[in-house]
Formats: sequence, C-alpha cells, structure tokens
Amino acid sequence: MKEQNKEQKQTGFVQDIANLNEDFAQWYTDVITKTKLVDYGPVKGTMVMRPYGYGIWELLRDELDKRIKETGHENTYFPMFIPKSFLMKEAEHVEGFAPEVALVTHVGNEELGEHLVVRPTSETIICDMFSKWINSYRDLPMLINQWANVVRMEKTTRPFLRTSEFLWQEGHTVHATDEEAEIETIKMLNVYVEFCKNILAMPVLSGKKSEKEKFAGARDTYSIEAMMKDGKSLQAGTSHNLGQNFAKAFNIKFLDKDGTHKFGYQTSWGVTTRLIGALIMVHGDQRGLALPPPVAPIQVQIIPIADHKKGVKEACEKLCKKLAKAGIRVKIDLTDERPGFKLNECEMKGVPIRLELGPRDIEGGVATFVRRDKLEEGKQQLSLDKIDKTIKIMLDDITKNMYDKALKNLHDNIETAKTYGELEKVINGNKFALTMWCGERACEEKVKKDFAASSRNMPFDQTSIADNCSICGKKGNHKIYFAKAY
Repeated sequence: MKEQNKEQKQTGFVQDIANLNEDFAQWYTDVITKTKLVDYGPVKGTMVMRPYGYGIWELLRDELDKRIKETGHENTYFPMFIPKSFLMKEAEHVEGFAPEVALVTHVGNEELGEHLVVRPTSETIICDMFSKWINSYRDLPMLINQWANVVRMEKTTRPFLRTSEFLWQEGHTVHATDEEAEIETIKMLNVYVEFCKNILAMPVLSGKKSEKEKFAGARDTYSIEAMMKDGKSLQAGTSHNLGQNFAKAFNIKFLDKDGTHKFGYQTSWGVTTRLIGALIMVHGDQRGLALPPPVAPIQVQIIPIADHKKGVKEACEKLCKKLAKAGIRVKIDLTDERPGFKLNECEMKGVPIRLELGPRDIEGGVATFVRRDKLEEGKQQLSLDKIDKTIKIMLDDITKNMYDKALKNLHDNIETAKTYGELEKVINGNKFALTMWCGERACEEKVKKDFAASSRNMPFDQTSIADNCSICGKKGNHKIYFAKAY
C-alpha cells in the first residue's frame, strides 16, 4: 500500500490540476494549494501563508520597500485598533467601509465605553496623528509608509485575491499645496508601474478611476489594472489624491510662510498580497506556477541524477555553493523521490531554472538545464565553467521574456468598442473593451447589470476613439476600459 501511495504521489501533478481553459477558478485553487503557497485558516475568509507563499511576499515586499524609501518615504507603524468615532468623522469614508468593518465591543465580559474598529485602512488614525505632528510649513511634506495587516470582512473570499485579513503597504503623505499632492499621487502610481514591470514581469494599465469606483473619501483615485489569463481584470494597486477631505475632518492645519493657517493636502497609496494572486494568474499555466526570478524563493533548483553514484552529491553541493556565492537563490533536491517526481514538482512550483547534474554531465563539464518560461525548448546544456555568470544573465532574460509574453497577451486581448453591441461582444468574449463614455454613473450601472462588468480606469492618453458614448449615445467625454474583474 505504501508503494502504491508513493506511485500515485509521483504521477499526480498536472492531472490533479483543473484545466486552465475549462475551469480557471478551480485551476487557481489547485495551484495555490498543491504548491503549498497557502492553506485555509480556521476562521472563514482567512488564509495561512505557508513558507513558500510568504517567501514570495518577502521578496516582493523588500523590492518595493527599497523603491518607496528611494522616493523619500520613511516606514512607521500604527495600531490596528481604531476608535469607532474616528471612522465617523469622514462621512464618505465610513459609508464606503461600513459593510466590511469588524468591531471590538467587549474586553472579557465588560463592554467598552467606545467600540473599536479593527483597521480596514489607516487614514483616520494616521490623520489623527498628523493633526498633532504638523504645525508649520517646515513640517511638510510629511512622507510615511506602513507595512501592516488589515481586516475587511468580505462576504466572498479567495486566497490572495480577497480575504478577510490581508497584508499590505500603505503610504500616507501631507503636502502644502494641491499641486504637490497630485504630483505625489502620480509619482507613486508610476513606482507601482515600474515595479510590476521589472520585478513581477507584469504589464499594467494605469489611469484614473471613475467617481463610482474611486476610494471612499478620496478626491481622485488612480489605479493599475492587470489582465489575468481568463481575460478578467485585477486591480493591482491604487494611488489616491485625498485633497483636503480628511485634513478638514481631522483638523490637519499648518502655519504657512504668509502667516496664515491652511489645511494640508493629502495622498494615500497601496498594494496588497493580491499581487501574488496576480502573479499566479498572469504567468501560470497548465503545469502550475511560473515565477519571475526577482520574486522566486528558489531561482535555481539542482536535481541530482543517479545521486547514489560516487561524486554526484559532492558535485551538486559544489555547484550549489558557487551559485549561492554569486547571489543566486539555489536549492538541491536531496529527497528520496524519483527524478521524474522531482522534475514535475520543480515545474509546478514555478522555479525559473532547473539544473540536472549526473555522472555524464560531470564527466562532460556541463549541467543540463530547463527554463520554466521555455519548457517547449526542452533540455539544453551549460558549461560548468562560469555557470554562475551565465545563469545571472539568464535570470534577467527570463524576467524580460515573461514580461514580453504577458504584454503580448494584454495587447492581443484589448479591443475597441464604438457601439453597445461591440461592447457586449468584447466583454462577453472575455477581453478588455476600450471605449468612449459620457461620464454618467447610470451607464456604468447598465454595463454592470447587462454584462457583469465594471469600468476599470481611464488611461492618461485621452485621445478620442469615437464621438459618442458607446452605452447611451450621448457625447463621449472619456476614454475608458470596461472588463469583468476580480
């Protein structure tokens, strides 16, 4: 029985993953669980990030944190418990978050004098501190960032994409002028765009959200939207110009150079662990994960072939040390599983490069390799001489190739729609529709009702593609993307 179970385990990779083209949702679930990225928490809607999944988050976090600090922001940390009265100060904000807010009402058997909100976002508590810390124009701009967890009690959840608790980064700034705040808002949006391209190998569409889709309490919201392999959009990050809405609600004033007191202008911006979900659905395939090298916990996996033979393990360990010394994240698979199992597991976990080293390879002074992004090319060989430098170059090429593939998929699945019939055809064909919109919320509601789709964002290039709104026929005032979304 033991041998039978082992054989089932060895042959159960690809056939245990749902067909990507037939049941994308189940494919996603299969991939994240079978690669041990996450497990389901005991509380509905929560997830447990396992070491491999959290390893991706750590790499992602560190790369983005470096970029945030390079723009002059400093990291801080605020409490996760917020007085309920804080949330009530900004009417639009509280209305936007009310359905998702978790409350602490008791400590032990005693009811609290004021109920506490478990942080759904930190604008209110940070604004309370800003009102104490900011007194003069000399205190501006104030540029802070926080890496934290937040709680939003969502009704429908899916690991990474939408969970009751998730990890994120949230930046908060205060400026002396509206112009400075707008510059900050766009600057941080562009940091996200660059990060997605060069670290996640993921192309995104950046632009301004509609009034209906903006962040509760913001004056303007900008977003980056990524296309998943099933044609749906995923909002991958947002940057908000808060104007003076929160400053007036929390009395964030400063004494300006002209001797008068003025309200500050604020921004906030953030990305979350849903970026891992985006990675999976942008790059994954029927064999499982495909991870861009910058966020792959294991960039190179060494698989010994005939490791019972003299010198094989020693050669693998020597190669491992050489690659690690070059700054490459490398691991040797020394388990007692069969080589076929090891090869399949390596592919399923999305390791960018697989190296096989056996007696013949060692004798020939080479290692056999397979690139995860080019499985169709099969096995090839690398000289062990200067293999560390060769692989570093190859890792960069893999990132670029993965980005180019994703960019082509994005461009191939965006179509222009000038009429409502064309809009229906594009959206129901699981593509992004680029169309003209009058600006009325009623038209957005109609698209949502008829096609279960929503406006994503309005690109910065607003060159008109038609005269009229494709939904109602009135004057088309905005170029905008519509798509089904997560």
